[in-house]
Amino acid sequence: MKYLNRFLVCSGLLASLFSCADPDPLAFEIEKPEGLEAQEDINSYAPLKSYKDSTSNFTLGGTVSISDYINKGVMYRLINKNFDELTVGYGMKHGAIVQNDGSMNFAQVNELIAAAQQAGTSIYGHTLTWHANQNAEYLNSTIAPTVIGGGPSWDEIAGADFETDEAANYEANEDDSMSFTADGEGADGEGRALAVTNGEVRENDWESQFFFKFSPPMEVGEEYELTMDVRSDADASFATQAHIQPGEYKHWDFFGAIPASAEWTTFTKRIIVSEEMAGSSTIAFNLGNVATTYYFDNISLKKYNEEGSGGGPALDPSVISNSDFETGTDGWAGWGNGSTMERSSEGEGYGDTGYAFTFTNPSATNFWEAQIAYDLPTLEMEETYVLNFKVKANTAGTLRAELQSPSDYSSDGLGSFNVSEDWEEYTLETTITKEDRERLVISYGDFAGTVYIDDVTLSRVNPNAGGVIEKTPEEKEEIIGGEMERWITSMMEVSKDYVDAWDVVNEPMDDGNPYELKSGATDSDITSDEFYWQDYLGKDYAVKAFKLAREYGSPEDLLFINDYNLEYNLDKTRGLIEYVEYIESQGATVDGIGTQMHISIDSDKNNIAQMFQLLAETGKLIKVSELDVRTNVSEPTDEVLQQQAEMYSYVVEAYKEHVPQAQRYGITVWGVTDSPEDANWLPGEFQGLWDVNLNRKPAYKSFAEALEEL
Repeated sequence: MKYLNRFLVCSGLLASLFSCADPDPLAFEIEKPEGLEAQEDINSYAPLKSYKDSTSNFTLGGTVSISDYINKGVMYRLINKNFDELTVGYGMKHGAIVQNDGSMNFAQVNELIAAAQQAGTSIYGHTLTWHANQNAEYLNSTIAPTVIGGGPSWDEIAGADFETDEAANYEANEDDSMSFTADGEGADGEGRALAVTNGEVRENDWESQFFFKFSPPMEVGEEYELTMDVRSDADASFATQAHIQPGEYKHWDFFGAIPASAEWTTFTKRIIVSEEMAGSSTIAFNLGNVATTYYFDNISLKKYNEEGSGGGPALDPSVISNSDFETGTDGWAGWGNGSTMERSSEGEGYGDTGYAFTFTNPSATNFWEAQIAYDLPTLEMEETYVLNFKVKANTAGTLRAELQSPSDYSSDGLGSFNVSEDWEEYTLETTITKEDRERLVISYGDFAGTVYIDDVTLSRVNPNAGGVIEKTPEEKEEIIGGEMERWITSMMEVSKDYVDAWDVVNEPMDDGNPYELKSGATDSDITSDEFYWQDYLGKDYAVKAFKLAREYGSPEDLLFINDYNLEYNLDKTRGLIEYVEYIESQGATVDGIGTQMHISIDSDKNNIAQMFQLLAETGKLIKVSELDVRTNVSEPTDEVLQQQAEMYSYVVEAYKEHVPQAQRYGITVWGVTDSPEDANWLPGEFQGLWDVNLNRKPAYKSFAEALEEL
């Protein structure tokens, strides 16, 4: 007991000591670290767009990837909070939209517009006409030589149409179910298709995969073409991987991403086998992002075979001299049943461009009682002739073509062909059996309606011509001009109700010869996504682009031309200004000039000032379109970050000083954040206003302060 009593006494004394006595803390202070205090100062700044003059028309923009924005994550919030306007780096370009078969997928653009509209953030259209980020594979295919047998071929390596239960060359992983559709539910309503169901959204898209196998394994440098019909119950886009065999991963990107929707579409993609793909014998389709059923039909994998090229038959030049009706209808005639014929209005030709020859039959009678005709030079006996043309009509029907002898109206028939409200291309052929076949005749007496025909050629098959017919420069110009119009009009149709400012022409001027246009002829390293429109359309390619954008966009749209290194090479600035003057001398209107300004902390400030002065003298709107400032170091010090901050500030101040307020369209920050080591843009650089962790940098503060009075 005595030990217990002693413990209780001591415990009481200690308790009274700590509970009753007044505390006497040590007197000391901790000074806040200088770096923390500076960061707190930067963080106290308001969002960037709050610093500009709210009464001015100046627009503050930021760049973001289309996927980051439509997914509405952190970059979506950062852009909307700090900027009036967004630019997507890639998602609105030709290469992102145009598929290998020429179709266009605007699904993500529509999502972008909806998301930006909801946030109240405007979109700057980037870009309509550029040499890079194009679907060059498709564009080049439109002007490729015509091959008539005997030349290179595409040999099928593997295929699957799912009309039998044979499944040796395809399978799915264990988490997916496979089945066949009913007969008649395949592509185009024919046969059956394979249905692969992914039952849930996966954490990783590759957790649900469908595999298509082939043999032999691929080798470096080989060229392959994948074609397939695809649809899905819910809209989806799925990636493809290269595998050695199913489940044995080789490379993350194989035949690109494949879009799927409720309607059957045909996907076509060609690749050249890289070292990363070599050895693969399986295509893996990653289906895990969307819980839906995918349908596959008519899968075909072909390999390019160059064996036997350089020989075989080809087509001689056409014996029809007036094929496209662009200069009139000379050589063409017609008669019978009160029918009429004339050149169409402009814009009614094939592809809704140029002219066509149009003929109308008021009522149906015998097929030979209404005809159009073209007189030919005498055709060669026992030779085969090929007729190629495009045709549409205002109603469905059937017409006939023949090569006729005017002396007795006998003929060698080319066959019948169907017409509808959509343009169709036909290739018909016959062999000459009489010496005076001197007239092409198309009979339409039993068809009541209006027919449009365009691009009509008739050529002899030359059995020893070398296998290919090159298109002429004039033919290439017409084709590529049509593709430009189809691309620009389609983009404008989708976006014109929300997007009201555009980069119409991007980076036209040559670096080595800054008063001349870029050309693929001087590009020693053309990449797979580069296509120089100007090489086919000439100096007027920009004239055409601006006229199309003006015609098919909204009347109040602002249309810009844009280039880089203008602050580095003042002759390039002058060359661009001269080109703008040329464009306008040809009847187009350019509203503004964009200067990209991917600069560094040590860029020449005098050059920057002179560039702004030269641009301002044009009277055009001036836009800093892609501003970022590199540090040029592997790890920036505080001193370097301050130099970067000062350069950001200088650009804005120089813009204010040298560009009158009425000409200030705005400034867009391109590298909004620093880039990680594996980024596509300035990897490992420290160019942004935010670092990679989205912490504000000193440049944020200086840039915000400089925006005042803009």
